[in-house]
Amino acid sequence: MKELRDAILKQGFGIGHDIVKVDMFLNHRLDIALLTNIGQAFQEAFAGQQVDMILTIEASGIAAAITTAQAFGNLPVIFAKKSKTTSTINRDVYEAKVFSFTHNTENYIRIAKSYLPANANVLIIDDFLANGEAAEGLAEIVRQAGANVVGIGVCIEKGFQAGGQKLRNEGYRVVSLATVTGIENGKLMLAEEKTDA
Repeated sequence: MKELRDAILKQGFGIGHDIVKVDMFLNHRLDIALLTNIGQAFQEAFAGQQVDMILTIEASGIAAAITTAQAFGNLPVIFAKKSKTTSTINRDVYEAKVFSFTHNTENYIRIAKSYLPANANVLIIDDFLANGEAAEGLAEIVRQAGANVVGIGVCIEKGFQAGGQKLRNEGYRVVSLATVTGIENGKLMLAEEKTDA
């Protein structure tokens, strides 16, 4: 997606060899016009799929999930809540363990069972794809609910980490709007724009 690629090159930067900073427009300060176009891009990418709801994880994925839901005609958005501990008492939630690459912590993510009906067609949306842990955790929750993952849309994929390839190898349709291939002296290197099939 050209607008996202332009924003990454103009306002994004890298730290070390693996931290991609795009806080200025995607996940701290939000560029609403760009996010609206991101939602439209995801709708176009998954237009051939039956999508009943959008699923993401708090907090950075929520903005892109909302604009995607609007582009699909105002679908419901569910976001998984994070917690450092597991709850063996509460049987009213679906739960999965997720390791956060960004924060170097292990969390449990939860969704109330009443919000995710069986047989729903769920599109997972997130801001980043690194090692694929968040997407795997969300897909596990969808499986627990007896619902279907129709695809995974990510704003930015870190192509130099294994998550995207792992998810594709597992049979998921993954659409990345931009792919960072590496970091050189703080500059983000991007893959050529492509269309995922």
